[in-house]
Amino acid sequence: MTGAILLLLALAFLLAVPLTVYARAMGNRLNAHDGAGVAGQLKEAARRVPNTGGVAVFGAVTLPLIGFLVAMRLGLEQRMVAFVPDLAPHLERVNEQAGTYGWLLICLGVLHVMGLIDDRRPLGAWPKLLVMAAVAAAFVLFTETPSGGSRVLTMLDAHVGGAWLSVLITVVWIIAVTNALNFIDNMDGLCGGVAAIAGACFMVSALVHRQWFVAGILALLVGGCLGFLVFNFPWRKPGSIFLGDGGSLVIGFVLATMAVRITYAQIDDAAVAAAKSTVRWHAVLTPLVVLAVPLYDMTSVTFLRLRQGKSPFVGDLQHLSHRLHFGGLTRRDTVVVICGLTAITAMGGIVLPSLEPWQASVVFAQTIAALVLLGIWEYRAGAAARAGR
Repeated sequence: MTGAILLLLALAFLLAVPLTVYARAMGNRLNAHDGAGVAGQLKEAARRVPNTGGVAVFGAVTLPLIGFLVAMRLGLEQRMVAFVPDLAPHLERVNEQAGTYGWLLICLGVLHVMGLIDDRRPLGAWPKLLVMAAVAAAFVLFTETPSGGSRVLTMLDAHVGGAWLSVLITVVWIIAVTNALNFIDNMDGLCGGVAAIAGACFMVSALVHRQWFVAGILALLVGGCLGFLVFNFPWRKPGSIFLGDGGSLVIGFVLATMAVRITYAQIDDAAVAAAKSTVRWHAVLTPLVVLAVPLYDMTSVTFLRLRQGKSPFVGDLQHLSHRLHFGGLTRRDTVVVICGLTAITAMGGIVLPSLEPWQASVVFAQTIAALVLLGIWEYRAGAAARAGR
């Protein structure tokens, strides 16, 4: 199945490249360029660059998934098996998971449309948060299957009188990660690069633990982001298209929900009993390690805004990327550094579930050390900049 997953990644890349070209042309034709944002928002000088790139990433993820679900509905399972023989042992689970990925399509569609509207006519923070909460709750509540659902910390159910706390924690997690990826979309190549790295690490973890269909969705996301980055990353000149909320919200939601659905343990029938007995408690913290950098950015900029008496939901130029750039790095170097930091923490997340507790503590220490050193550098660079004024 690993080969089939990599084919999905390649397919998404090949879809994203022409879709990005089309989205860029459509954005220019419709004058759908980046705007000033909501009242009070501070942004860099506007560039006449279309912010319709989310259409390409959304299409790269959803079009293959729609095709797969349509083929299932038409009873074409055997034809798919003829094309991908490794799929044969998993047909029963494919049918079981069809509803889950149907709901994923619905949720992504809602967020994509809201993002496109917000890119054209900025919406307030609270309406957007309410929609995110509703979409997250719908996905969590309606994707329960006999082999598991989309909730974290389900071991709490027996102690708090039901699933309500697990549902609440999962919804908060999905909202947080969705917003974290939305927050970090503030510089060419940044959100797409971070998402491609984090998604690839989650995909490898899903492959290691034989969660083929979660890995497939993540492969589509990684391929879509890579195809979009061909035109968005500041290779030698600024990107020619922006992601927009229509893309960053989709990316964040996919990463959040798929991170929850990975069990971080072998799930094949022959090994399930042994797996349950060897699962380490620290494995559930894997998503925090993989997404440490975007979560650091969201947490730090929220703290700065609250300390200054500002709304945490009104954008400004205090994100991690801005702080590094104003501290002396070029824009491209800033993106490379943040993506590199993401790779450092995310790769630790791949091995975390298989480690003994003392070994896991090393990974946690490595992650914390990277963030602390980043914070120290930021503080000193900021102090130097203020002293030079």
